[in-house]
Amino acid sequence: MPSYKAPLADMRFVLHELFDSKTIAELPGYQDFSPELIDSVLEEASKLCEEVLFPLNQSGDLEGCHYENGVVRTPSGFPEAYNAFRDGGWTAMASSPEYGGQGMPISSSTLVEEMLCSANNAFGLYPGLSHGAYVALSHHGSEELKNTYLPNIVAGKWSGTMCLTEPHCGTDLGLLRTKAVPTDDGAYKLSGNKIFISAGEHDLTENIIHLVLARLPDAPAGVKGISLFVVPKFLVKEDGSLGSRNGVTCTGIEHKMGIKASATCALSFEDAKGWLVGTANKGLAAMFTMMNTERFSVGIQGLGLAEVAYQNAVNYSRERLQGRSLTGVKYPDKPADPIIVHPDVRRMLLTMRAYIEGCRALGGWVARELDVQSHSEDSDAKQAADDFTALLTPIVKAMFTDIGFEVASLAVQCYGGHGYIRDNGMEQYLRDSRISMLYEGTNGVQALDLVGRKLPQDGGRLLSRFLDPVLEFIETHADDDDLEAYITPLQTAVEHLQVATGHIMEVAMGNFDEVGAASVDYLRLFGLVALGFMWAKMAVVSLPKTESFYQAKLGTAKFFMQRMLPQTGALLSAIQSGSETMMAFEDAAF
Repeated sequence: MPSYKAPLADMRFVLHELFDSKTIAELPGYQDFSPELIDSVLEEASKLCEEVLFPLNQSGDLEGCHYENGVVRTPSGFPEAYNAFRDGGWTAMASSPEYGGQGMPISSSTLVEEMLCSANNAFGLYPGLSHGAYVALSHHGSEELKNTYLPNIVAGKWSGTMCLTEPHCGTDLGLLRTKAVPTDDGAYKLSGNKIFISAGEHDLTENIIHLVLARLPDAPAGVKGISLFVVPKFLVKEDGSLGSRNGVTCTGIEHKMGIKASATCALSFEDAKGWLVGTANKGLAAMFTMMNTERFSVGIQGLGLAEVAYQNAVNYSRERLQGRSLTGVKYPDKPADPIIVHPDVRRMLLTMRAYIEGCRALGGWVARELDVQSHSEDSDAKQAADDFTALLTPIVKAMFTDIGFEVASLAVQCYGGHGYIRDNGMEQYLRDSRISMLYEGTNGVQALDLVGRKLPQDGGRLLSRFLDPVLEFIETHADDDDLEAYITPLQTAVEHLQVATGHIMEVAMGNFDEVGAASVDYLRLFGLVALGFMWAKMAVVSLPKTESFYQAKLGTAKFFMQRMLPQTGALLSAIQSGSETMMAFEDAAF
């Protein structure tokens, strides 16, 4: 049976030592969130995740959701767990006090989100989608819509979805066909079909609020003619109570590879009553407010699943006796040595650890900038934070989820044949982690977004928000002999990133296929450099300290710098090789 303990020590390290949490408390609206208060919140979240949600993870996967005649039931124990989650105020932690939320900093709530993903990723999707709907409505909804829906979404009484994908279109939303026809009372009637709708129907809340992309009758073709509408499952009366059922029906749920306890629904809208969110024909921009929130959250899913897979791989490697050490017996009192003595097992465990702790640090940096973006009163600081988070969001989404899958696969490998067996839980983490590389825009789409939009934007201004602090850090510590093992590899990797960036900008002028061919390798290169920067910063914090926690940080940092960061050189070579080998290959030859 698998186990899970929230990595509170490392979370506190990132929050308080790597990035001083006291500076976040100085932002307007965050004054009450002292380090002591945040620590107590993390403690309580860990208890909920370890004691309530984690025990339902395997049983929820085995049972899955049940569909019958338009009704979806979540697995046994999920409604009770959701009630505990809601009653504990966890649905409200990162929402504005204006609508009943607790107003917790994103840098703190992200750590709670990671725990949820580790403990029970499928469960976490239900409140996760609701928060995304909250973000979209709070930014783009009218005061009437916000007052009607947000208090109950924040309280967890109602949940939310986003309805984009249709059977014939996913990434290319310009092809969508769902129609919205105006009515005399200022509302709209929506008709069409949506698929792959997470939490589209379930038994956890009394109402479900769908955010739906659709076309008005006179809308322009393509993405310039898409509008966003709020469509509740049950209509809401003027006094706030629930009225009649709206014209939204769940026509089935998907039978999936993973996240089986999350209801992935096909929805039919038949003259469903809805209300316009924001401006007509500008719905895609409004929906992307939600999607960018979700993309960051999906990256955290990858991190959360990697953490729980790693924990169990370590436990198994300590306990599993198999063979003897290559350099002589290490445990003479046992019939064989535990497999953790073998170099290849240690390689896998350190790879997992280096990725996870590096990603947690990088996610903490991005979350911190999201706090600045949303709460700072300094316009320059807000703009810088907006640039930085826009640049890093596709990297967090794509790289963290790639790593989540890679780490889950390594965990299976550590277990050997036992990793392939359901009882040990590793195969579920491998299956559950795979979807995160696909939804909210596949990782290939994230790479295209990075190189095609973010890099050239405003003459490279977004890129400077990342490179400037990295280069300043390298210059500051260049003469510190104690840091040479961390600074020199980072400097080499940064040079690889700069050369790769210049190459892409040059070839993009003549052939966009060159950009597409380089995009995935470039995102990985960029992500490795970002993790390298995080590890160098963690080394600076850890060097003066003698406790085992910090010594383990330094050991992991050295492993990353020597064994993982050099991949940037190979990635640069692949990027510079161009697109010819891909694009010259005849279609018929595949």
